[in-house]
Amino acid sequence: MDIDENGGAGDVSSRQVQVRFVTKLKPPYKVPQASISIPANLTRFGLSALVNNLLQAANEDWNAEPFDFLIDGELVRMSLEEFLLAKGISAEKVLEIEYFKAVAPRKEEEPSLHDDWVSAVDGSNDGYILTGCYDGFGRIWRAAGICTHELDGHSGPVTSVCNVMPRAESSIDQIVATASKDRTLRLWKFGVEESPDQPKKIRAFKILRGHTAAVQSIAAEPLGDMVCSGSWDCSVNLWNINASDSDGGLVSVKKRRKGGEDEEPQSEGEALTTLVGHTQCVSSVVWPQRGTIYSASWDHSVRRWDVETGKDSLNIVSELSLPPLSVEKTLLFGGKAINCLDIGGESSALIAAGGSDPWPLAVIDTHKDKVLCADWWKHDSVISGGADSKLRISSGISVQ
Repeated sequence: MDIDENGGAGDVSSRQVQVRFVTKLKPPYKVPQASISIPANLTRFGLSALVNNLLQAANEDWNAEPFDFLIDGELVRMSLEEFLLAKGISAEKVLEIEYFKAVAPRKEEEPSLHDDWVSAVDGSNDGYILTGCYDGFGRIWRAAGICTHELDGHSGPVTSVCNVMPRAESSIDQIVATASKDRTLRLWKFGVEESPDQPKKIRAFKILRGHTAAVQSIAAEPLGDMVCSGSWDCSVNLWNINASDSDGGLVSVKKRRKGGEDEEPQSEGEALTTLVGHTQCVSSVVWPQRGTIYSASWDHSVRRWDVETGKDSLNIVSELSLPPLSVEKTLLFGGKAINCLDIGGESSALIAAGGSDPWPLAVIDTHKDKVLCADWWKHDSVISGGADSKLRISSGISVQ
């Protein structure tokens, strides 16, 4: 069957290529596996129209939706002919094209105003958004513009936030952590079901001290028993969440009366372990598995740490214009200070650090100043904070 440049059947004079569409999506998203001949000048939009036509041919009630496409694991962001030429792929063989749902958020919510730069966001809990701000406060947002709790206690800008138990079944005593330029981490408890008319100020139930410089990034252990932190003092510290008597890092307990009632005791903890190896600011930490921590640094390296031994089992260093070396020891892949890090894939086998994708799926340009942080929320929305002092919740943005 011949397909025209708009994704429909027809006689065309442009160069043709033989393709087979494959997908990991479940029915009814699967098209026939037979190869078809299509124009080589088709772009992503033409390919998406074609897949929708094939799906509609099998299901009259099909509602068209956008798709993205991969060839040999790379996104298609030009015509097929240009892509094949750029990648040196022969057009003589049947080309296998994988398609998947395009990421297309739905709309832009009203901004949630802060008093200073919004420096950190965490959207891992569908029930709320956690933010950190340069005014020294952490905040809990139930929805756009609806702040339920203010986390009051830091004496410097909040640089990082994380949900310690984001998947807890109970909405009572959710635990979150914040880090600050005041060199401390703080742990907080609150109830998601609380709906005060005005934001409720709460104080931390535990203060973690030990870094000798500003804390830049924090991450929670998957089971929620510990947190780790990266700092400008070049170290990664591990901390216990519980404030029990058995906590070896517990150094003091304070009580305070408010409104004639005793508030929950506030404890102070010390680091259980310090991981040393970086030579500059530890800009990002990730804790994807119970026994493994990854850290990124301005020293151009990413390290993988064994929590039990405290040793780094993988050191990925970036150097400009040098070819990749063995991933088992050292990988050279760029020449910039690394500011962000994430781990994914099966068995946490994929590492993404810094850099930028030259073919973005979408551009969200709602901020009026620098964007300082971003995360996913509720699977299909993007939350972001910036130097314009706003938390933005974005959906419905056209995928280019």
